[in-house]
Formats: sequence, C-alpha cells, structure tokens
Amino acid sequence: MNIRGRAALAAAAIAVVAVPSMAMAGDSHHDNTRAAKHAIQGGTARNVILLIGDGMGDSEITIARNYQVGANGRLAMDTLPLTGAYTTYAVQKDNPSLPEYVTDSAASGTGWATGHKTYNGAISVLPDGKPLPTILELAKKAGYRTGDVTTAELQDATPAVLGSHVVDRGCKGPQSMTACAVNDKVNGGAGSIAEQLVQTRPDVLLGGGKQYFDQVVQAGPFQGKTVTDQAKAAGYQIVTDADGLAKASPDAPILGAFAKNNMDLEWVGPAPTRTGTAPSRCAGNTARTATQPHLVDMTTKALDVLDKQTRHRKNGFFLQIEGASIDKQDHAANPCGQIGETVGFDLAVKKALDYQKRNPDTLVVVTADHGHTSQIVEAATLGYTATLITHDNANMTISYATAEITGSQQHTGTEVRIAAGGPQAANVLGVTNQTDLFFTMKRALGIR
Repeated sequence: MNIRGRAALAAAAIAVVAVPSMAMAGDSHHDNTRAAKHAIQGGTARNVILLIGDGMGDSEITIARNYQVGANGRLAMDTLPLTGAYTTYAVQKDNPSLPEYVTDSAASGTGWATGHKTYNGAISVLPDGKPLPTILELAKKAGYRTGDVTTAELQDATPAVLGSHVVDRGCKGPQSMTACAVNDKVNGGAGSIAEQLVQTRPDVLLGGGKQYFDQVVQAGPFQGKTVTDQAKAAGYQIVTDADGLAKASPDAPILGAFAKNNMDLEWVGPAPTRTGTAPSRCAGNTARTATQPHLVDMTTKALDVLDKQTRHRKNGFFLQIEGASIDKQDHAANPCGQIGETVGFDLAVKKALDYQKRNPDTLVVVTADHGHTSQIVEAATLGYTATLITHDNANMTISYATAEITGSQQHTGTEVRIAAGGPQAANVLGVTNQTDLFFTMKRALGIR
C-alpha cells in the first residue's frame, strides 16, 4: 500500500474528540442561488464516475457523519452541489406489474445499470430472463474505457450488474450454477458471473471474490481451465495484493482479486445488546490483512489507469466504485464496522471529487442502492443497541430492530439520497426513479 493510502486510512480510523468550534460548516448562511445556477450543466461528459454506498441510506450517512466529523460537520459526499432522492423498489417476478417495495442489491443495481426494473436476485435480466445491455457495456461499445471497483466479491450483485446477465445472483462461478441452468455454459449459456465479467472485459476490475475466479470452467474453449486462466488469455494483468496493484501497468487491463470473498473491514467496535452498551469508540481492525488495498487505494489506481488510457483519446471512461460492506455490516448489526466502511467509502468519494476538480467535464454521482436498518435513537429500544462516543464527544445510540442479533437485519423500502456534480447532474434533482440514473449517465456519455 502506498504511503498516501496508509495516511488517509489512519486519519479516518481515528475519531477525533474535540469541542466544536464557534464557526462550523453549518454556521454560515450564504445565498446559494448563484452557486446552484453554476452547478446546472447540460451537454455531455467526458467521464462518468458512479459511487455506490451499498445500504447507505440517510440514516447510515448521518451515523457516519456524527461519529467522524460531528453533527455540524460535513463528509465529502455532503459537498456535491445537487442533491435529490430516488425510489428503489423492485418488481415481483411472477407479476412484474406489481412492485416489490423492498429491493435487494441485484434488482436495484439492474435498475441503474440497465434502466429497467426487475425481480430481487436478478442480475441485468428482465423478469422473463432476457438479458439487458448495461451502461458499462454500452460505454465500452461506444469507445469508452471502463472500470468496476468494489470492497465485496467482484461477483456480488452491485459489481456484477455491470458486466453479467444471470437469473440468480448466487451463480458467481462456473461451479456454482445450480440456480442458473439457462445461463450455464454447459447448456450453451454465457456462463457464470465471473466468466461473464472477464468476457465483458472492463479495463479495471478490482475487489474480492478470488475463489470464483479460481473455479474451473465447465464448457467452451476454456473447459478445464480456471476463470483466472481465461482472464489471462483476455490480456488481463492478475494482481492479488496492494503491492501488485501499485506496480500494475496502465497499458493492459487489470484484474485485482484481493480476498477469497469480501475484503476485510476497516473498523471494529462493540456489538449491540438488548440492554445497550457502555459508551465507547471504534478502533481500527488490527486483523485486517495488510496486503489488501483500501477502497481509496483501488479508486486512486483505477482513476490513474483510466485517465492515462484515455488521455489522448476522444472518449473518456465510465467507472463504478462500490463501498459494499456498509450494507453487510448493517445486516450484521455491527455499528463500527458499518461506520468504518462508510468513512472508507467517503475517502473514495473525495478522491473522485479531487479528480473532477482537475477534470470538470466529469459527471460524479454518489448514491445508494437501498436503505437499511440502523437508526439513531434516544435510548435502548426493544431491538439491539450500542452507544458510541462521537466527534462531538457526545453519546450516539444506534438501534437495530428488524431481526434477532443472530440473524440478518433487513433492507428497508425507503427512497435514498442521490447527489451529483458535473454535466447532466441536474437530472438527480427532486424525486426520481432508480432507473432514471441509467438514462442520466447514458445522456452524459452521449451514447445510444
């Protein structure tokens, strides 16, 4: 890992305790009319950077903000000039005319990736199983360079929707196709998520999920070989640690698989209980594998590679970046795990915004796929609560109340924040549908 990445994460992992100053972010009362007018841009963008905080509803953002910078502070994601909300519902598989009010990441990801609603569990296919072209595939066809970055398995729903088409999100590798007979290469299909991602061939693929790339292909030209072998044949540089990522050349596509499954958490802390916990602070995860890059490191590399690849080209790039374990730790009722992943995601947002400052013809969108369970409450509830000491040196009690602590907390059906800056960013204003984001990005890139 480079020194800059270590320093950024070390700073993020420390909750600074300080008395709020007299002049904080929210204390100025400027007239923002001129700034808002300036932020309204039409036309096309050279680049689009989409940042997805998985499960990062307004509550999750507020929890992270309170903890890291205080109630009156601002995260990087709070500084985007135009903000709206979008609805996240899926549709029922057996009756697509009816909504499924609580979505999963597969259906919601399919929404922004293809512009179509589908059923929970579907990866960029219609309810009848028909594959849909994705924003990454369309961008690639139009001559843009592309990237797909996550802290989850690369075969997990959010990264998968950009470059694969299967009827069930669990079909991650060629030996994991039980639920996707129609997609199995043995039956003449396009293959598993891992195989299809390599076949789609984004220029940058970074995340976890090494075990599925190590699975053996069951049919076709690469039968008997691993998906990693297939990637090598497609010209990919294969990297498995932070040092390898840092040294990877921008002159060839990069496949970085840095963990068997999901990448390690940034922070640890108290587990909620029925009666609450004593006020405490989060700590860096000392068990985190030192060879794993952080999301901000992967973002830095992806931006550097895609920028160099497109510097002398007509078209720029499309890049999706996911902070995946905000959701996973919300499921696990792990407040410090959830907050640490949100703060790590926010560092990636800052990196994208820094790039946009140097390249103003870049559309940056920051949003979530769905809401989640965690709530800031007054005191211990009928669920499970933990109390953390925030940047303000105040207690914040967080409740998880949709499952037993041994189970999995549920998604919620709420609308979620979408914020943007750059060409076409005004299309996130108001209340929109998740599928509208596909058309905003498509219009920004000027593709059909």
